[in-house]
Amino acid sequence: MSGPLAGRTVLVTRPAHQAAALAQAIRAAGGTAFEFPALDIEAVPPDALSVPLAQLAEADIAIFISPNAAQFGMAAIRAGGALPDAIWVFAVGPGTARALQAQAQGVSGIITPDGQDSEALLALPQLADVSGKRVVIVRGVGGRALLADALAARGARVDFMECYRRVRPQVDAAPLLARWRTGGIDAVTVTSAETLHNLATMLGEAGMLLLSRTPLFAPHAKIAEAARRFGIAHVIATPGGDAGLVDGLINWFRNNP
Repeated sequence: MSGPLAGRTVLVTRPAHQAAALAQAIRAAGGTAFEFPALDIEAVPPDALSVPLAQLAEADIAIFISPNAAQFGMAAIRAGGALPDAIWVFAVGPGTARALQAQAQGVSGIITPDGQDSEALLALPQLADVSGKRVVIVRGVGGRALLADALAARGARVDFMECYRRVRPQVDAAPLLARWRTGGIDAVTVTSAETLHNLATMLGEAGMLLLSRTPLFAPHAKIAEAARRFGIAHVIATPGGDAGLVDGLINWFRNNP
């Protein structure tokens, strides 16, 4: 197959249910996608969400922090009713906004920052004055504290709706390692620091040596910095989303044939 990634095999570590779009984009650029999920997503049981759903019903602002938050959060919300009519809905990044629009039929006016992290969200003028507002952050179990702490410092009452949990898959890495040892993996993509840690654990000591020598592409500076601390020799921070990852791959291999 022709294309800027022809002859290159890229390791895709996204959760299985989220890998298709990136894999297809790699193939469209002429490359081969080797899918090896290093993160799984599990829904929190609905009966554990009765309190946050009640808090959401009284909230002024709902913030969805990831596509998973949009998918699993809206599934729980639909099962229990609907979002309040007057609520302001925020999405951290365009990918989350797209997932929310797909899940939340009838919800309009989703507010999204230019960036794709909590810092960009906090810079929005709509969140500058939240004194007395009730905010529900829809996220996975054990997310970052920055957003909640900052909004609380601005006078908001902040609650969480933790609607999914991230787990390490139980997958045999032997086929991947066999291919990697023969030069069959040219690049690695990771979309969270947790995914990277899981991948290293799943690969083991021998696989970690292979990982450290393979160019790694991450769609955020914080993930890239985590990879550098891990000892990976070539870490490339790309623009956000699947398009950013593929652009980063193309640029790298164009300059490093």
